[in-house]
Amino acid sequence: MPRKVCPPVAQLPESLPIEPRGPLNARVQVPGSKSITNRALLIAALADGETTLAGPLASDDTDVMRDSLTTLGAQFDTRGDPWAVVGTGGRLRSPSNALYVQNSGTTARFLTAAACLAPGPVVIDGNPRMRERPIVHLVEALTTLGADLSIEGEKGCPPVRAAGGGLPGGPGRIDGRQSSQFTSAILLAAPYAERDVELSFLDGELVSRPYVETTLAIMRDFGAQAGWVEKTDAHGGGDCIRVSAGLPYRARAYGIEPDASSAAYPFCAAAIAGGSVSVDGIPPNTLQADFRILELLEQMGCKVVRQADRVTVRGPTGALRSLGEVDMNAFPDAALAYAVVALFADGPTRIKNVWNLRIKETDRLAALETELRKLGARADADRDSLYIQPGPLHGAEIDTYDDHRMAMAFSLAGLRIPGVVIRDPGCVSKTWPHYFDVFRGL
Repeated sequence: MPRKVCPPVAQLPESLPIEPRGPLNARVQVPGSKSITNRALLIAALADGETTLAGPLASDDTDVMRDSLTTLGAQFDTRGDPWAVVGTGGRLRSPSNALYVQNSGTTARFLTAAACLAPGPVVIDGNPRMRERPIVHLVEALTTLGADLSIEGEKGCPPVRAAGGGLPGGPGRIDGRQSSQFTSAILLAAPYAERDVELSFLDGELVSRPYVETTLAIMRDFGAQAGWVEKTDAHGGGDCIRVSAGLPYRARAYGIEPDASSAAYPFCAAAIAGGSVSVDGIPPNTLQADFRILELLEQMGCKVVRQADRVTVRGPTGALRSLGEVDMNAFPDAALAYAVVALFADGPTRIKNVWNLRIKETDRLAALETELRKLGARADADRDSLYIQPGPLHGAEIDTYDDHRMAMAFSLAGLRIPGVVIRDPGCVSKTWPHYFDVFRGL
């Protein structure tokens, strides 16, 4: 099969002025899903045989996942599209050096669980921000499943050391209120446990549940037996997720759909600047929760046209309607783009139930509050929500906090507000290296 090769990424300046424009008329392709790519990379690395991944995301986050899995024994050919992965059959290595994951949350969490399958110790470490992102709930949950791990960082944060030797499995419990990635990490490793894994949830709560549903769907695509079951006992009660041991992943050809979190930005561009933007390649039965932002844009007055392999958003004929309170717990990554859209609504907006934004690449609630105020809006963040009151808007230099989604979200404001400048635009390389090339073409 011929392999597609991505063009080189243009060098971006330290600060990038955004030129207002609109109405838009664009048709774009967004990169493959980061969530699906990193899940599929780990599954392919654990499978026995060669997997091909079509449409994967090439970015900083997937680079560190691939590099770490190579250290653990998998083999990759990523010279084009599709990528080829030769798996380990669940037989991982124990490297002498720590796996350095930069600030990739999926990589750190997923590999913490997978490292339990190695024969000896594996250390997972990252950059200074990663050393501030708690991992204690994942370690505690793996411990209930018989794994031996220790946290070597401060305040329950990386570095974390997995002693290896296997994952015993059985019944376990996790605090699912902080990050769904903790749950996904355990599930992804669970087919290689010694016994069936039955994972229940403290107080029956699980944040961002659609991401876990995505994990389960991809696992089943690769041959695992995993799903929700009803369980009532002294261990935790209520619904739990059961993963059958002894049914390892099977190598296969697998296609990765476009990234919903990335697609949110061109969709929101149409809402803000008017006109229409189409995104290609979105399947009608998409797994990704962040596409729910389309429902919000429709309620605000945009027209959304869904076709077999394309979605088009047309901006409203009048002002964007405020939706008042919006619960984005199921799709928090889209909250940054939506917060910028809320600047142009006809009334205030409260984005609620998004506490876990505080433990992302930066404290996103605090960062949004600060940068929205720079543009002239009233913005107030509390423990788990953000209030936005539109006001007379003006240009400003936007700090991005080494957070790709801050850079992408506030570039949208510059479509309507003269004088918006994005500092450190190159941070978008974490998930969409060509973002500003595409943005300029809108």
